[in-house]
Amino acid sequence: MNQVIFRTALLTDLPAIVGLLADDALGSQRETVSSPLDERYVAAFKAIEADSNQRLVVAINGETVIGTLQISLIPGIARRGAWRGQIEAVRIAAPFRSTGIGQQIFEWAISECKSHGCQLVQLTTDKGRPDAHRFYEKLGFVASHEGYKLIL
Repeated sequence: MNQVIFRTALLTDLPAIVGLLADDALGSQRETVSSPLDERYVAAFKAIEADSNQRLVVAINGETVIGTLQISLIPGIARRGAWRGQIEAVRIAAPFRSTGIGQQIFEWAISECKSHGCQLVQLTTDKGRPDAHRFYEKLGFVASHEGYKLIL
C-alpha cells in the first residue's frame, strides 16, 4: 500500500465519497450511487466547501479514494465557550478496513480539531454499528450521551 494522504475533498472526489457512504447495509438504503450524480450531493458539497467551519476529507492511497469523513467545527457557550469538533460520515473502503487506516484518519482528524482550538471531539454512530462502537471505544471515545434524531 502506498502512503495514505488525508486532504480536503475535491468535487471530483464526490462520486467516490458517495460510493463509500453507500457501501454498507445502512448506507445502501440511504444513498444513491448514479451517473450523473444526484445534484443534491453536489449542492451539499458546495455548501460544505463554502463554510469555513466544515471540512469534507478524503483518505487517498495512490490515486484512489479509500476513506472519507466530515469535520464540523462548532462554537458554543457551554464549557466556558468551548469549540467542539464533530466527526461524521466516516467510511473506509471495504478492502482497507482492519488495516489501520481508520485509526490513522481519526488521529489526523482529532489533530485537526485540536489545531482549530477544539476542546472536545464528538461523534454520533448508528446503534446498528456495533463494530464501529468497539472501534471508537478503542480510540478513547466514551458513549456518555444518548442521542436522538428526528427525520424531516
